[in-house]
Parts: sequence; C-alpha cells; structure tokens
Amino acid sequence: MGQFRTDLFPLVLMMAILIATFIIFWKLLDVVVLAVSIAILLFPLHTYSREYINRYLSAALITVLVFVVLVATALICISIISLNTGTLQEIVGTIERWIQNPTTDSRVFGLPIERQQVSTWLEQSKSWFFRYLQMLVSDFTTIALKTVVFFASLYVLLLRGEHIKERIMGGIPESVRERVQKMADGIVDTLYAIYIVHVGIAALTFVIAIPFFWFLGYGNVLFYSFLCAFCELIPVLGSSIVFIFLGTYALSINDINGVLILFFFGYIGVSALPEIYVRPVFMGRRVRLHPLLMLIGFFGGVITMGMAGFVLGPVFIVLLFNGYKILIEERKGSENPADN
Repeated sequence: MGQFRTDLFPLVLMMAILIATFIIFWKLLDVVVLAVSIAILLFPLHTYSREYINRYLSAALITVLVFVVLVATALICISIISLNTGTLQEIVGTIERWIQNPTTDSRVFGLPIERQQVSTWLEQSKSWFFRYLQMLVSDFTTIALKTVVFFASLYVLLLRGEHIKERIMGGIPESVRERVQKMADGIVDTLYAIYIVHVGIAALTFVIAIPFFWFLGYGNVLFYSFLCAFCELIPVLGSSIVFIFLGTYALSINDINGVLILFFFGYIGVSALPEIYVRPVFMGRRVRLHPLLMLIGFFGGVITMGMAGFVLGPVFIVLLFNGYKILIEERKGSENPADN
C-alpha cells in the first residue's frame, strides 16, 4: 500500500498544480478552456496537414483559419443585425408606446402580467444591453488580452499538444495509466458532442423557425429565424429571449393569437424542445450517458461557471460517471478473478 501511494505521488502533485493554476488564472479560465477544447477538436486536422507541411506552419495556418472563421462570423452577424435595426427599433417603439398608453388595461388579456411589470422588464433589458456595451468598451484591454491568450494558447497547444500529452501520460504511474486514458477518451468524445451538437442545435433552430415565423405572419421570416439561431449559439442566452421579446410585441399590438402561437409553438416547440430534449439526447448518445445527466451537466456548468461551464459542466459529469464505471468494473474483476 505504501509503494502504491508513492507511485501516485506524481499524479497527486500534478492535480494539485492544476487546481492551483485554475485558482490563479480563474479570470482567464474561460478562454483557456475554450482554446484547449478547440485544439483537441482540431488536432486530427493538424496531424493530417503535418504530412504535407511542417508542424509550425500547420499550427499557424489552423490558428489563422480559426481567427478568420470567427471574425467572418462576427462580421456577418453584425451586418445582418445592422440591416434590420429598423425592424428592432419599430418593435421596441411599439412596446414602449403600449406601456406608456394610459388607456392600456393594467391586466393583459386577463393574464397575470401587469403593464408595469412588462415596463420593468423592458427597462431592465435595455439597461442590461447598454451596460454590456459599456463594459465591452471600457474593458477593451481585458478583452484584447483574452483574445491574445486564446489564439496564443491555441497555437501552442496545436504545436506542442502531442508532446504535452506524452509528458503528462509519462508522469502517470502505469498502475493508473490505463484508467486515465479511458477518462481522456471520454473527454474527447464529450468535446466533440458539445461543439457538434451545439452548432447542430443552432442550425436546427434556424430551419424549424422558418416555417414557424412564416405561419406567424409578422414578416422578416429569415431575420427572425437568424436571430433565434444566433441567440442559440450563445450558451447563456438561447433563442427563448427572441420569443419573449416578440411575445411582448404581440401583447402590445393586441394580438392574442400571436401570443399563444409564440408561446406554445415558438417558445416550447422551437426553443425549449431542442434544448431540453434534442441536445441532451444526442450528447448522451455520443458519451453513452443518460440525457438527463447531460442536461444537468450543461445547465449546471453554465450557471456555476459561466461560459467556461459550457464546456466544463458536461466534461465533469462524464468524468464522474466514467470514473464510477471504471471503479465498478475493477471491483467486479477483483471479485471474479477466475474470469480474467
């Protein structure tokens, strides 16, 4: 037992250093986690490209490719939203006039939603939006630093990722190396599930939103569908904000049918169903866990750790249950030595 504990010392020391690093660099944790996860996903591409070009150029080209894709996506989103600013301003103006109208019933269609409450929601949303813009402008230095850290980390991880993995695995005792490798394989499967399913959910939301907004009859079908998909890509936001916003607009124009359609078919069918059912089911299939556990990991991670929790939440859940499975398998093996 004493020898076993001595063998485990490098692993324990490594875990302690890792935890201390997380604590010290907590404010950069989100971009580092994002860089690590994307590097793991893109490493097969790096391995393939190294057959034709040297590894330094390969890592640099992939990093530049990620930069171009992110910038292009941001510019496209900004352009689409800018072109439809008039539509958004018209909706907000209609809601504000409805709230300020003294003849508006204090109870909306008999629903337990008071006009003052809607006014408070709207003012809080506007205040949150402008505070967010001010934070981006005033905190430009931090954002620039995080951007540099992200792309620098991505480049280094692509360039030295294989060497880092070998060093880590080499420092792990052989008695537990196989278990750690199984855990690592589970992390890779989880990362693929997170990103592929997340992008897939956004694409699915866009597709099913098109017929919904056409049926709703408010026009701007492609813009509203894009807005749902765009918000769906933001882990802490989601497309539900679009249906809440348009639902308030439907109330302001006295469209009770629109309110009901937006809630039952929009909010539940287009927004909630993919999040509550489709996402955890497909992620659970990839990592072979129950969808409810993946749902807990995803939302629990976002709530407790913010953007970093979008990745770390499901990863921790998978690590916990994979570790439990390994423990059960080893206990069964020790109880039935004749079968080995």
